[in-house]
Formats: sequence, C-alpha cells, structure tokens
Amino acid sequence: MEEDRTLNLLGALALRITDLMNTTVKTDQGLGGETAAALVTLGAEPGISINVLRQILHLSHPGTVRLVDRLEVRGMVERKTGTDGRTRTLFLTKAGRQRRKIILKNRREQLKFTIESLTNQERKQLTDILEKILRKTVLNAMDTFSICRLCEEEVCPMDRCPVEEEYNRLIKS
Repeated sequence: MEEDRTLNLLGALALRITDLMNTTVKTDQGLGGETAAALVTLGAEPGISINVLRQILHLSHPGTVRLVDRLEVRGMVERKTGTDGRTRTLFLTKAGRQRRKIILKNRREQLKFTIESLTNQERKQLTDILEKILRKTVLNAMDTFSICRLCEEEVCPMDRCPVEEEYNRLIKS
C-alpha cells in the first residue's frame, strides 16, 4: 500500500514538473509541443537528420518535417546536405543557439523552484536517487537521446551522465 502511494506521488510530481516546464517554455518563447526539445537536441547533436530527430522526439516523419520547417522559417534551423548527398542534416543558426540558451535557462530556473525546499543533504540524496532511477530507464541507444532531449549537457557531461553510463554498460555486456 505504501509503495502504491509512493508511485502515485512520483507520477504526480513528474506530471507537475512537466507541466511547469512546458508552460514556461511555451509562455516565454511562444514554442509549443516538441519545439523546445528539438532546439535543445540540435544544439547537443548538430548535424543529425530529420529521421534521427524524429526518433528522439517520438514524432512522425511528416510531423518532424513540419516542425523543422517552422524552425527554419523562424530562422533558428538550417538544413545542409548530408555526406551521402541524399539526406539533409540539421544545424542551429545563431538565433537558434540563442533561443536554446534561453530555453535551458528557463528550464533550470523552473527545476530550481521544485527543489528549493530541500536541504543540501536532501538534494545530494535526490541526485543519487535520480541517477539510480535514470539508469534503470535506459533500454536501448535511442533512449539515451530521448531521455536527455531537454537536458543541459553542459552541466551533466557525458562522463558523468547516468543515462550515458548505463548505455555504455549495456553495449559492453
């Protein structure tokens, strides 16, 4: 019974945090859906294709094309010819990189708000718990990109990322 309550509390918290971050991004930037995640992802993974972006964002191919079209019209993304000449690779423009910074700053501020009632020791414990839970959620290579599609990689580099660490452990076993 207590575990059921813990799961319910976790679900409520996950939903609340998601709602707060989505509202912050949409309100401050006028961006909805997976637009912010696309900008953050393209900043972390420049040169990926629409197909890879589609998989990371869990969108259909036509939906991803429309998303990229909107970002291109806003001057935030540019398409370049891929190495094989058939594919197009995606890169952030200067405006896209600036927008990405704002998105990540707003995300960080919103997340700070959710833990401000915790002591330093509780924050350390939370970090340890989150790392353990995140490791458990990695099932395949695409998960590493999908889970971290809104992550601020500058503060969680690959050599300290629990998602990346778990993926590396999986491919070695």
